[in-house]
Amino acid sequence: MEHNGKLTTTYPEYLDGWHVTAKPDGTLIDASGMTYNYLYWEGISTVEYDFSTGFCVKGSETAEFLEKALSELGLTRREANEFIVYWLPLMEKKKYNVISFQKDVYTENAKLIISPELDTVIRVFMAWYGSNKPVKLQEQELMFTERNRFTVIEWGGSEK
Repeated sequence: MEHNGKLTTTYPEYLDGWHVTAKPDGTLIDASGMTYNYLYWEGISTVEYDFSTGFCVKGSETAEFLEKALSELGLTRREANEFIVYWLPLMEKKKYNVISFQKDVYTENAKLIISPELDTVIRVFMAWYGSNKPVKLQEQELMFTERNRFTVIEWGGSEK
């Protein structure tokens, strides 16, 4: 991974990269035989995310919105559940949430380098901020990615 910023937390530890083998069931195994369900990273970046399109959602309706949006973006129910459990405690208390799922801005600033090359990559990255009043913006079109064979899923987000 090439991150335009500073990694603050990684698990397992990210030294010169993560060196794991992916099994068909999704289990990741490192050289010492340790298994992982996923790789985790957090970082700090000065990237300005694109809010030219997106959604303004009442805080109380955020879980329902995320369930629908994440399904439309191609996450499984289990993946969406993990995403929502992580973000909902921060978002549901806001009067409104302005949400935009990032594509180019994110993928250009957090590049994945995976070998061998994958058949399918699904990267869901949500930039968002809370607002005390509704924000009008052009609704974002969400694109579903169908999974084919060797697939990697990445999800995350950033509060502005």
